[in-house]
Amino acid sequence: MSKGEQRPFGFEGSDRLFLPAPKRQEAKTENRLVLVTGGARSGKSRWAEHLLQEQGGGVLYVATALPIDEEMQDRINRHRTRRPPHWRTLEGYSGLARLIRETRLFREAVLLDCLTIMVTNLLLDAVKDFDRVTPQEAETVEKAIEQEVVSLVKALREIESTAVIVTNEVGMGLVPDNPLGRLFRDVCGRMNQLVAAEADEVYLVVCGIPVRIK
Repeated sequence: MSKGEQRPFGFEGSDRLFLPAPKRQEAKTENRLVLVTGGARSGKSRWAEHLLQEQGGGVLYVATALPIDEEMQDRINRHRTRRPPHWRTLEGYSGLARLIRETRLFREAVLLDCLTIMVTNLLLDAVKDFDRVTPQEAETVEKAIEQEVVSLVKALREIESTAVIVTNEVGMGLVPDNPLGRLFRDVCGRMNQLVAAEADEVYLVVCGIPVRIK
């Protein structure tokens, strides 16, 4: 980028590489959609990053988290630090299909981390009082989120490279004891199913070990 040239809004450069980069390979050109899921701290994000490092070539990293508190800011900072310096970053969670089409470079892969936080932010934007939300309102909100996810998947299907979506398995624990928790679990679970049905490959990461389930 030349001196005086403005950087597009929402982009940032990574500071350094956390792990030694694997030997660079020629970037693949066919479309490939991969879903990587797992529990909290399962190693899913790190493995998804490694997957694209092995592929080689440029990557557009779509970061959906917001720095709402110090803990989240620390997590964001740690993710930034371990990304390769040549990867580009797009921050956002709404209207991502359009943003990816407008900003992605030719043959650049895409890594979205993560779908769960994207859904969370969309839920919080749409519902102001979760204790009083009606089933009809919840259904309307879920349909709007589904349209966002469908549009996102369609945009990722158009690229001539690999697209990786990271998400969380949220339905393997206790049933939440509050309306917000139950709505969050249900919507996230159904969005995961939607993406998994469309994906070419699905991996479940457990204790840092990826298991291919599709």
